[in-house]
Amino acid sequence: MSTPRWRLILNGKSAGNDDLREAVGHWRDRGVQLEVRVTWEDGDAERYVAEAIDHGVDVIVAAGGDGTLSAVAETLAHRDEPAGALPSLALVPMGTANDFATAAGIPVEPQEAFALIAGGTPRPMDLLRVDADGKPWWCANLASGGFGTQVTVETDAGLKKMLGGLAYVITGIAKLGRIEPITARLSGPDFQWEGGFIALGIGNGRQAGGGQQLCPQALIDDGLLDVTVVPELDGEVAATLGQMLTGGKEAALERVATRAQLPWLQIDAPQPLTLNLDGEPVQARSFRIECVPGRVRMHLPEECVLLSGR
Repeated sequence: MSTPRWRLILNGKSAGNDDLREAVGHWRDRGVQLEVRVTWEDGDAERYVAEAIDHGVDVIVAAGGDGTLSAVAETLAHRDEPAGALPSLALVPMGTANDFATAAGIPVEPQEAFALIAGGTPRPMDLLRVDADGKPWWCANLASGGFGTQVTVETDAGLKKMLGGLAYVITGIAKLGRIEPITARLSGPDFQWEGGFIALGIGNGRQAGGGQQLCPQALIDDGLLDVTVVPELDGEVAATLGQMLTGGKEAALERVATRAQLPWLQIDAPQPLTLNLDGEPVQARSFRIECVPGRVRMHLPEECVLLSGR
């Protein structure tokens, strides 16, 4: 049997984590050839993934939050090889909110997250391909716009470090009285919507912004985008957003949201709007978002609710 070869790509903000260091040592002692690369600046993830592929690595492990997962997944998606010819992808959750990991049921303890790699077979996973005014982007979890994007972008880094996902709740409550709707036209196969919205979610995964389930029915292997549009503010929508921020049930959102499942979505706006792609704010007047089926293979819990048939 050949020696397992894993490559850990670690967000530099988490480089001093003792639990991660202990877990790396544990799996090395069990015979895994596990090397670590730390990201420091733009382009590091792309370079480390290319290096890992050249070295014949079996699994690339992203250690960080949703942004780190998306950055590593994007570098795999850029490759010419099909998913089956590339290393599989795994995640050790070490971000502020860990929205994808939470929805997927990936353990937050590094030791248990590594055990998913050793104990199971990777599953095909879709990715979102985003064209923003002609520039390509990729997204692994969820693209969001409007209120959720403003909260994520404006939440203070120090507050996130101190309070974790609660920082998004505090920032969101502070912004409730200052929500401005965004005017846009959304279109896709047998789908049209036009008007002002205050929240938009386009999911491969289900949640963003510290636990807000904008796309509660999304699956990561069905070849479809899950789209949720919350229309511009009135009394009912304001109450709904307040319930979302303070832990209210998804049923509140159902009363006001428009939902659709589509292979692609076109967004056109008279003014530039910002979509948050797993923590990366991208501004454009025109977006085309496509679901690319099975673009990567990912290690997930056996009973992961984001997989079809579960």
